Amino acid sequence: MLTIHVAAAGRAVVVDGPRVVAVGPYEEIAAERPGARVRRWPGVITPGLVNAYGPELLEQAYHPDPRESDELGTEPITGAALDALEMTEARWGASARRGVQRMLAHGTVAAAGELHNRAVLDAVRRAGLTLAGRARRPDGVPALDPFASGGPVVWAPGLNPGMAARFAVFDVPDEAALAEHGAGTCVATVLAGRLVYRRR
Repeated sequence: MLTIHVAAAGRAVVVDGPRVVAVGPYEEIAAERPGARVRRWPGVITPGLVNAYGPELLEQAYHPDPRESDELGTEPITGAALDALEMTEARWGASARRGVQRMLAHGTVAAAGELHNRAVLDAVRRAGLTLAGRARRPDGVPALDPFASGGPVVWAPGLNPGMAARFAVFDVPDEAALAEHGAGTCVATVLAGRLVYRRR
């Protein structure tokens, strides 16, 4: 179904299935497609983010189940604390699913780095998150919010007709404010044309 995503700033992205078919001012886009479904968002629409720390966040960290929060807290567990946990393949898979959801909630559409754990790979593929290569582990601290890592912030390819519909919407007045407020301002993430995250 043809869908027009429009942000408060007025930029619109038209999606047909998994692809972007048009980008431009909402008034022009909507006039040419009167039958399209319209999704309205606050803030700005941008290409999605590439999180540079795929292995560190998904294979070297455990994302606790909310039911474990009393015992383990809510933040990813790494290092010696992770070594003390009994990590089965099923537990790795569940952790990766939660980790991927947390990435999507930060506007991430791709994770960089090579993954080896089959359960983690399955979780990533099922979610539709793209894997990107990297030459080495980047500087900075692994973080779900790429703006908080201290390393470079990398964007997925731009939004152009014919390209895969992979983008995010952030509740900030403009892209300059995004660096200041961070990816925690994400209100929606789209992968292959599917709305995979929406802030409640």
